[in-house]
Amino acid sequence: MEARLNPFASPVLSKVFKHFIAANKVVADSTLPAATQELVKLRASQINGCGFCADMHFKDAVHAGESAERLNMVAAWREATVFTEAERAALELAEEATRVADAAGGVTDEVWANAAKHYDEEQLAALVGVISVINAFNRGNVMLRMPAGDYQPGQFG
Repeated sequence: MEARLNPFASPVLSKVFKHFIAANKVVADSTLPAATQELVKLRASQINGCGFCADMHFKDAVHAGESAERLNMVAAWREATVFTEAERAALELAEEATRVADAAGGVTDEVWANAAKHYDEEQLAALVGVISVINAFNRGNVMLRMPAGDYQPGQFG
């Protein structure tokens, strides 16, 4: 499988992706735990069917020391006992925000309040940022049919 378009060879799309990457760097430098960021990225990528991003964030999480058991359970996090209450709240927020078209009104007040019990305002802002950025990446990569499986941790710097 080949991508429909190489985003890094396109003058326009490479600039767009560089902005996504810069936004992701802001979130990465926040106080939101890195493990939570990777769990959220993986879950949104699964929902959106983005194999490229699912591969990347699984491998980046393993490289950062995350267990395969926890990563394997991300798609079934509601039934899994391996996540903290804070991580569960972040995964729930990520799901509702990613599935915005499926839920009239978007993210419910209950889901937001649950996340706010576990994260301060800056961490909530980082959650909004990471969920927004991964959804943008997912949609771009799905449109381009970016092939999955060859990603190496740190490949993009």
